[in-house]
Amino acid sequence: MFKSVKFKNRANTLAGNLHLPEGFDKSKKYPALVGIHPAGGVKEQVIGLYAEKLCKHGYVVLVYDSSFQGESEGEPRLLEDPTVRVEDARCAADYLTTLPFVNAERMGVYGICAGGGYAISVTQTERRFKAVATVSAAPIGEGYRNYLGTATPPAELIKMLETAANLRTAEINGAAPSYTPFVPERFEDINENTPDLLREGYEYYRTPRGQHPSSKGRFLTASMDKLLAYSAYDHITDYLSQPMLIIAGSKADTRLFSEMAFELSNGPKELVLVEGATHIAMYDVPEYVEQAVNKMVRFFEVL
Repeated sequence: MFKSVKFKNRANTLAGNLHLPEGFDKSKKYPALVGIHPAGGVKEQVIGLYAEKLCKHGYVVLVYDSSFQGESEGEPRLLEDPTVRVEDARCAADYLTTLPFVNAERMGVYGICAGGGYAISVTQTERRFKAVATVSAAPIGEGYRNYLGTATPPAELIKMLETAANLRTAEINGAAPSYTPFVPERFEDINENTPDLLREGYEYYRTPRGQHPSSKGRFLTASMDKLLAYSAYDHITDYLSQPMLIIAGSKADTRLFSEMAFELSNGPKELVLVEGATHIAMYDVPEYVEQAVNKMVRFFEVL
């Protein structure tokens, strides 16, 4: 079961779902997890599915819509700002510490897709998170600079930054906001050259399989200056000493980002490849989700 909750990130009120363990007893103290959703997603989708399963194993699990997105506050809408995303997770930890039934010394964080990158990022400097787990991690800054293993030429990155700058000027002077989709918006946009990540992303986010009215699947294009300046992995080697569990599908085209995080870490770490799974299959295909959840449950026993 879960209840709707709200908490603050500075001026913005964030909307969350607090998933409670089976047989919840408010007089007890429970370990707690914060779940960070993918870019373009919301709390009711894959991050909520994992929360539903994790809470059955004795965890209080908080998932929420990030600032500027879903049911949470923040203007401009659909801004994807990595530093704010990381601060959202810190504020989620703040909120959990105010709950009398949460053991504030036993908190962890998990994230999926871009949320996995943000989970790793926040854990590097947020010592209240005692462990971090990711599923299909896809750090957003690294992802744009190195698209599925192919480095984006600097000249192309500069063009993206110039576009963002021009859009900021236009929008502050009254032009309508410009948005960029994370996944194809129409089936007609998919062809034989479309990567698995995007083809399956369409199937999940744009069809009844996983779509949700609060999930727009796109971001404010002017966010690109923030995305290209950001790295989720910069301080893993020096700062991330907490245990880290990295889960990826063996066939995921984003697998390289999970392997990158694993190689950078000098702390306790484990890389789990789920045989036969792609990036999006880890979202909702029961046999793959169950493998990931079972591994996460055993892993978070460190809390």
